[in-house]
This record gives sequence, C-alpha cells and structure tokens, in this order.
Amino acid sequence: MVSESDRESVPEPESVPEPESASGGDRVNNPARTSVWLDRRTPSRSRRSESPAGLDRNRITEASVRLLDADGLARFSMRRLAAELDVTAMSLYWYVDTKDDLLELALDSVYAEIAPPREAADWRDRLRELARSYRELLVRHIWISPLAGTFLNIGPNSMLFSYAVQDIVRATGLPLERQTGALSAVFQFVYGFGTVEGHFKARCDAAGITQDEYHQQAMGTIRAQPHLRKIVDYSDGLMAARGGDTVEEMRERDFVFALDLLIAGIEAVRDRSGSAAQ
Repeated sequence: MVSESDRESVPEPESVPEPESASGGDRVNNPARTSVWLDRRTPSRSRRSESPAGLDRNRITEASVRLLDADGLARFSMRRLAAELDVTAMSLYWYVDTKDDLLELALDSVYAEIAPPREAADWRDRLRELARSYRELLVRHIWISPLAGTFLNIGPNSMLFSYAVQDIVRATGLPLERQTGALSAVFQFVYGFGTVEGHFKARCDAAGITQDEYHQQAMGTIRAQPHLRKIVDYSDGLMAARGGDTVEEMRERDFVFALDLLIAGIEAVRDRSGSAAQ
C-alpha cells in the first residue's frame, strides 16, 4: 500500500498506443482511462467480428503474470503476450483497451496470493503475518513494486488486502486520527523492504551467484579501497552484532526487529492516548 506522495517517485510502466479502429482510424475520441476498475465499458467489439476461440480475460491475466515473472516489466508487451497465448496481438484488444489495463489486472490478481490473517489472533500477530505475506509477495513478483506505486490499487483483491490492514489497525486501539499514520508506517516500510530484497535477489539470480557470494564480492571490493576502511570496519561491527551467518538470516533479523519497533511505537502512542487495545 503506497501513499499518493510516494507514487511521485515511482517510474510508470510504458503504455501502448490505442489500437486503430476497424475502420482504420485512430480511436482519438475515447477519454483517457485512469483505471480499468473505474471504467466499466466493454472494449470496442468493432475490432473483431467474433471473439478469439479459447480466450478470456482470466486466461490473458494469468499469462500476463507468467510473462512478467519470467521477463520483467520492461520486456512485457502485447506482442509477447499474444505469442505466449498463440493468438494475434490485435485479438487481445477484444478484452482490454491498453497494455496498462493488463498490467492493472495482473497486479490485482497476485494480491489474491496474500493469505488472510487469523481472525481470532492478537492484532500484533495478525500484523506480523500480513506484513510478512506482503513482503513475500513483493519478493516473489518484483514487478509489483512500480505498478503498486502507479495504479490506484482498487481491484477486488487489493481492496480485500486493504480491508485486512485497516481491520488490524482498528484493533490496535489507536485513536482514529492516528490510524492512517500507523498503517503507512508499517506497510510503507514493508513495501520498501520487500522491494529492495526482491531486486537484490533478482540481481543475484541474473548474475548466477548466491546472495552471499554477491555480498562477499561487494565487501571485498570496498575493503580494497583504503579511504573506505573506516566505514568498512564500522559496518563489520554492525553486522557481527546483529548476528546471522548468511545474507538471508541477517535480513530476516532486521525485518523482525524493525517490525517489532513499529509495533512498540503503535503501543506507545496508544497508551499515551489513553485508549485500550481491543
């Protein structure tokens, strides 16, 4: 979940031009679409005399997710998607108007992978569970990060996630005027943490080395520069103090402790306000 202000710094995915109409003219008279979820109109059926056999929006969305996972956001295109589905690129426009529509549908579909927190559990445990699930989603699908900061995130699965978050924050006992701040503190932290983790892992995978090997190479290069020795010595002390034998173990310790700090902060503000936790 990302605030409007955060979206200013997130690169927007490339949009594709609107296809030509059946008459060959550009569809310049259609209003700009701000979200596939806000515009319920049916894509122009005049482009095709009949719907492509065996194709539907769910199948297109699933194929989009597979391509985005395999090739990344930069290489995603209607042409590549059509090849994956063994159809013509223009046949996709029977179901969507733009590539952005597909990206928005793909984004919302993967939010369904977030496991709902246990209803009967304490709010702290529910918050930890939901935060971890969101982090894992961001690592599993690294293309989510820029899209979540670009689109409105008002699809059905995204809204269920938002409701789960709000339900937990309500249960903290925070005053109403403090709840959105708590929500932002926790889930923008998770958004940033998961984004960095996912891209670091992808970088290592692309280079064909482990995260530990990558880290060791980087630190070795830095240590070889005398003017950075003071920084390296201090960093070594920090890493030794936090514990963990691998990059993943150290990262996990950081995530757990940072989340505990945020929960402690929520409790402190709640207690100062005189509200009782539910």
